[in-house]
Order: sequence, then C-alpha cells, then structure tokens
Amino acid sequence: MNEGYMSILDSIGSEAPTPGGGTVAALTLAHAHSLAAMVSRLTIGKNKWQDGHEISNIIIDSSEESLQRAINLAEGDSLAFDKVIESYRMPRSNDEEIESRKLAILQSTIGAAKTPSEIAEEGLKLLSILPDLARYGNLNAITDLAASSELAYTAVYIASLNVKINVDSMSDEELNKIQNNTTIIVTKSEELIMLIREIISRRMAT
Repeated sequence: MNEGYMSILDSIGSEAPTPGGGTVAALTLAHAHSLAAMVSRLTIGKNKWQDGHEISNIIIDSSEESLQRAINLAEGDSLAFDKVIESYRMPRSNDEEIESRKLAILQSTIGAAKTPSEIAEEGLKLLSILPDLARYGNLNAITDLAASSELAYTAVYIASLNVKINVDSMSDEELNKIQNNTTIIVTKSEELIMLIREIISRRMAT
C-alpha cells in the first residue's frame, strides 16, 4: 500500500468529522467495483467460463466510470457534511440572520442526505449485475466475487444510516422523499445480497 492510501486512512482516523461514514461507504463501494472488475477479467481470460464473458465485459466496460463515480461521491459526502457544519456556525444575532441560518441548515442537510442516498443507489446498481457474475464467473475467484457483493451491500447499508440521521434531524418533505427512496434501495439490496450469497454458497459446495 502506498503513502496516498495510508494518508486517506489517517484522515479517516483523525479527530476531524470528515471524512466520515458516508465517505467510507463510497470508498467501500469503490473497492467492490474493483473486485468485480478483477473477477470479470479473470473470467474473460478463460474459455472454461464462456457463459460469464458477457456479464464480465459489461462490468469491465463500466468499471472505470463506476469507480470514478464512487470516488466523486466520497469527496462529495465530505463536502456536503462540511456545509452542514458551516451552516450551524452562521451568526444568529437578529431575525434576518436567524432565518438565513435556518434556511442554510435545511439546504445543507438536504445535500448531506442526497449524497449518501446516491451512494446507496450506486451500490444497488452494482448488486443488480453481480448475480450473473456469481453464477457464471471464474469459480477460482468466487470468494473475491463474494467480497465484492458484501462490500457493495455494506456500502448501501452504511449510506442508508447516513441518510436516516440527516432526515431524523428535521422535518421536511424533500428529506422524507430521500428517505423513502433510500428505504426502497435498501430493501432491494437485501434481496440481491441474499440471492448472491445463495448462488455463491451453492457453487462453492460443488
């Protein structure tokens, strides 16, 4: 591991509030994409796994864009939370300032909820295409596929918690919409991870 990787871990482990859980969720998703790409490359390299070539090529073709999206969301989550902190620090010495601060808090909180919701959505997208790779991918890399799917699901779950804590902080129609959408994403992700686990368990038993 190079110094850049360790620097990120040091930043996460510092006393600063960012990067935090939402950023880690996005980075976790990035690792899931990387592992899926690795399994895909190991699959297309072998005629034995011909049935897995189509899904593998789909994953490889979208891998770079998906990885960049995850990294952008990691950065976006930290920026969104920094804006929440900034809004709470705004002055409130008169009615105008109080109203401006209240609006800024609401807008920044919506932003802080949207980003992890998008992370959860990206995690669901990956989980949605992993069953076929689990079925037909290189059996020698099945545990790496398992790791990819578990990381993707974990990213969804962590992100959903970050949505919830922002939504629970205040009552707002837009925040409720974000929460409802995220709840649907989590439910679908739970169904998919159970399916993938079953496929992997069956293949490992053969």
